[in-house]
Amino acid sequence: MLPAIEVHDVKKRFRKRRSLRKANASAEWALAGVSFTVAPGETYGLLGPNGSGKSTLIRILSTLLIADGGEVRLLGHRLPDEQAHVRRLIGRVSVDAAFYKKLSARENLLYTALLYGLEPGTAEQRAMAVLERLGMEERTFSAPLEEMSRGMQQKISIARALMLDPPVLLLDEPTTGLDPKSRRDVQTFLEDLRQRQGTTILLTTHDMAEAERLCARMGFLAHGRLVAEGTADGLRRRALADTLDDAFIKLAGEMVSSGDKQKG
Repeated sequence: MLPAIEVHDVKKRFRKRRSLRKANASAEWALAGVSFTVAPGETYGLLGPNGSGKSTLIRILSTLLIADGGEVRLLGHRLPDEQAHVRRLIGRVSVDAAFYKKLSARENLLYTALLYGLEPGTAEQRAMAVLERLGMEERTFSAPLEEMSRGMQQKISIARALMLDPPVLLLDEPTTGLDPKSRRDVQTFLEDLRQRQGTTILLTTHDMAEAERLCARMGFLAHGRLVAEGTADGLRRRALADTLDDAFIKLAGEMVSSGDKQKG
């Protein structure tokens, strides 16, 4: 069986001006040759601090960025050559999801449905089913998003990503900033989604406990490099650590610290 997600030696760099007065710019590698695969129906986690390359990788996989090197395939389709096809196979949820805040949850979701050619009635039924499983009350469905909490808005973002029932779900820190109940609702929903529908999930997070709960395997990212990969138990054994946090510090912490010193 082919992997659902294939990432081979992927590189991405951004040019950064040294100052506003100087025209020359230096190149910084956001990804410096990352490789991993995700099996169909697997939940795979990418863990790392800010600046490690997690969001850059999600943006490449979701066709928002083009890699500067390496190869990426989703369900056998190569990026960026087949990006139009890939967009219909993925759902993406980010920590900074954009909405039309003056519109209601219902209006935002139906607008997305129309963009993808879904029938409004079918789209509304799907959205309501997802939101109910996420613990959202029906009476809030018609309220403007600007009046909703951060947790409710993130639930709307997840519902929007799932309206097409995508086989691959790309989640970029989906529970960051959520209250404990909303975080638990989202995590429980994702577990149920994978078990019930066999959805392939790629999750980026800072939360080691969340990764251990949701992910069959995970990779540690530091400064654009995958420095370790395996199950939670395997990573702890490799690092001779009692917790996943300690394992990350031992396996990637030295690289993170040296990078911070170079930046300073």
